[in-house]
Amino acid sequence: MQKPFLLLLFMVPALVYYGPSVPVSPAPIKQGRLTVIACATPLPQPRQQKNTHNGMVWIPAGVFTMGNTNNDGRPDEYPEHKVQLNGFWMDATEVTNAQFTAFVKATGYITTAEKKPDWELLKTQVPAGTPKPHDSLLIAASLVFKSCAEAIPLNDASQWWSWTKDASWQHPEGTNSSIAGKDNYPVVQVSWDDANAYAKWAGKRLPTEAEWEYAARGGLINQPYSWGAVAIEDGKPKANTWQGQFPYNNTVWDGFARLAPVQSYSANNWGLYDMAGNVWEWCSDWYRGDYYQQKNNNTNNPQGPASSYDAAEPTVPKRVVRGGSFLCHASYCASYRVAARMKTAPDTGLEHTGFRCVSNK
Repeated sequence: MQKPFLLLLFMVPALVYYGPSVPVSPAPIKQGRLTVIACATPLPQPRQQKNTHNGMVWIPAGVFTMGNTNNDGRPDEYPEHKVQLNGFWMDATEVTNAQFTAFVKATGYITTAEKKPDWELLKTQVPAGTPKPHDSLLIAASLVFKSCAEAIPLNDASQWWSWTKDASWQHPEGTNSSIAGKDNYPVVQVSWDDANAYAKWAGKRLPTEAEWEYAARGGLINQPYSWGAVAIEDGKPKANTWQGQFPYNNTVWDGFARLAPVQSYSANNWGLYDMAGNVWEWCSDWYRGDYYQQKNNNTNNPQGPASSYDAAEPTVPKRVVRGGSFLCHASYCASYRVAARMKTAPDTGLEHTGFRCVSNK
């Protein structure tokens, strides 16, 4: 399996990528190309014990309006459309470090970020003639947020992401960071492949995009947020997002500068925590920007498109991520909205990306 990395910024800076935290404006992010190559590593075997739904919430069957209902969304959030879903179980919180640790101990699983990139695989997805990067860059690493010292244009995300040696789920910010004492924090620096492997081992699966949005709405109708219509910074803190001026001044009004422990804020009406902010959450669906516009779009338990297509990077397959993160701010991302969609390559790990699982059993 090949992993994405920011080092390609130095090799092919003209390529653009709309990463999992993008400006609301249509300006492209010149972040370098995040590659994806299919994972050939066998998935860990499911654990033998039956899923008892501990830590899960039952989401009742129903019909809801999916997509954006006003004019503050991105083009891929329209048109709104009715979707019917069967009932399902969903993790009340994002998968935690403690839960992921149990998975790794039981299986010996090695995550994407912990593997050294293979140039022979990587070069199949970069422009012909791209020179091999120096060996010092082909290391086990991942992307870590770095705060800026002053106001900067919000069209170049490479200024606040750093390709950091040894950054992984156990060391989210690099070598000198640790998850010690953070058992109840969401696991991060996990790719879609990692999240999918955990879900299968746990006897669960990743949610479809429709299931995720339905659950995030918690039975509310035509409301922009999982808690209703109150603006995110009105009243008490409702989610872990960025306050102040992104990406150089975080007032930490919500209590956390980076990740927050799960259940730090009130649950939505269905008992689900952090369906807005904290970390982006992987969904099972492939991403297509035109998926909602497709006339053959199935609205009965939709599983997403059969394949991925992102006009910004047509050669790179992407999966859907939902919910926003601790880096979301109204001036830049605002993806704590329930209808907000984003996408990234399945082998991408970031400091603000995690997941939760669902089950029909």
